[in-house]
Amino acid sequence: MTEDDERTCEVEVGPLGERLSALRLMEREALDAMRRSLEAHRQLTPLVVFRQGARLEILDGFKRAHAARALGWRTLRASVTSVSSVEAKLRLRALHEGRGLTELEEAWLVRSLHREDGLTQPEIARLLQRHKSWVWRRLMLVESLDAEVQTDVRLGLIAPRAAVAVSRLPRGNQRAASAVVMRRGLTVRQTEQLVEAVLDERDPTARAVLLARRLEAPAPSAPPGPRPSRARSEVDRMSADILRMQELAVRLEVRLSAHSLETFTPAAAEMMREALVRLVPVLRALERVIAGVTSEEVPR
Repeated sequence: MTEDDERTCEVEVGPLGERLSALRLMEREALDAMRRSLEAHRQLTPLVVFRQGARLEILDGFKRAHAARALGWRTLRASVTSVSSVEAKLRLRALHEGRGLTELEEAWLVRSLHREDGLTQPEIARLLQRHKSWVWRRLMLVESLDAEVQTDVRLGLIAPRAAVAVSRLPRGNQRAASAVVMRRGLTVRQTEQLVEAVLDERDPTARAVLLARRLEAPAPSAPPGPRPSRARSEVDRMSADILRMQELAVRLEVRLSAHSLETFTPAAAEMMREALVRLVPVLRALERVIAGVTSEEVPR
């Protein structure tokens, strides 16, 4: 690819596709930092996009696109390049080679090349300059890990290395284990110890009971100090609701960006379409309330 193969122009942010975002982590802190950067410095570097059919897909710049939409920006500068689906994924890996992809991100990339692009494991090994056993291990990791747990990783709710530990468990135990990790705030080492304890139980029922007990155990106690007032408790509850709304909104945005409704059965697509339409007035009502209590116009 040479510079002559690319051109930089203004593109509308709204219609940009984000299929490749399924191969990357979506951490809320990074998104917030990018939004602050755009507010303070505007756009410093262009997105990298490529054309797939009639649509432009983002290759690099997912956080910039998300932050721009949150700020109500209509356009961003983008470098439009001509690459195939496979070339785009290989270039995505190369762009982040310095920082390094996590083990799970590597697994997402391998699965995408194998399942979506139809490449064999030896072909993937050659393209990524890895041994065939490395490709097989990454593929087995992502195939064995529950989809809900993978979503939690993308949203930054559970560390990638903790999710790798959870992948050792039977699928039927993985969501419960992930919930324990998030509720208890377990470290990677503590997650590995939890997994070992679950695997020591040979009976499936005993495993489920162990995880249920860990999940239902009292949350870590608060540090000693004066008892919070009722007003403070209400602030805590409202803050928790706001944080949960943010997490749910990001999770829904990621899923809708990665999966078009047309990919589901007609009945399921129609059900989700109706549910999304019913959600719009609820969000608009919440927007009006937020504008009222903050005395500020909420950006569209």
